[in-house]
Amino acid sequence: MSKSTPPSAAAPAQRAFEPEFVAGLKVIFEEKIVFNQVLGLKITSLRPDGVAGRIDMKPELVGHYAYNRVHGGVISAGLDAMGGLAVMAAIGAKHLDEPPEQRLHRFAKLGTIDLRIDYLRPGIGSHFELRAEVLRLGSRVATTRMEFLGPDGQIMSAGAAAYIVS
Repeated sequence: MSKSTPPSAAAPAQRAFEPEFVAGLKVIFEEKIVFNQVLGLKITSLRPDGVAGRIDMKPELVGHYAYNRVHGGVISAGLDAMGGLAVMAAIGAKHLDEPPEQRLHRFAKLGTIDLRIDYLRPGIGSHFELRAEVLRLGSRVATTRMEFLGPDGQIMSAGAAAYIVS
C-alpha cells in the first residue's frame, strides 16, 4: 500500500485462493451485505495479503452538491467494509487446510470494534479505489490499514481499524 515495503512482503509466499472461495466471498461481500450494494462497492482484487475494491461515483453518493464530492460517510463505510474484507481474506488464508465452504462460515462473528478515518483530500472523481491490508491477525482481534484513492491514484483518505474475529 505504501511506497515502503509492506509488512506482508516479509511473510512467506502464500498460495492463491481457490475460485470457489473467491466466488463465495464475493457473494457474501457484494450481494449478502446489502449496504455494499447501496455503495456500489465491488471487489477488484482478493489476495491473502491484501484486498482492493472500487466505487463508481453516482448521484446518490454526493455529500456536497456544489462540488459533486462523495459523502464522507461513503468513504468511512467503504473503508470499514474493505478492512473487514481484508480480515476475511486473512482468516481464509490462515485456514487453507479447510474446504472453501467451511472457511466461508468463519466470518459470522466478524465485527468492527474501532475505526479511524483521516480525510486528506476532497473525494472528487468518477470512481474510487479502496485498498486494505491486515497488519495483525490475532485469535480475538485483527488490526487493519486502509486507503481511499481517486481516479489518478492519489490518496484521498486513510483509515485504520480493529475487528473482533472470535
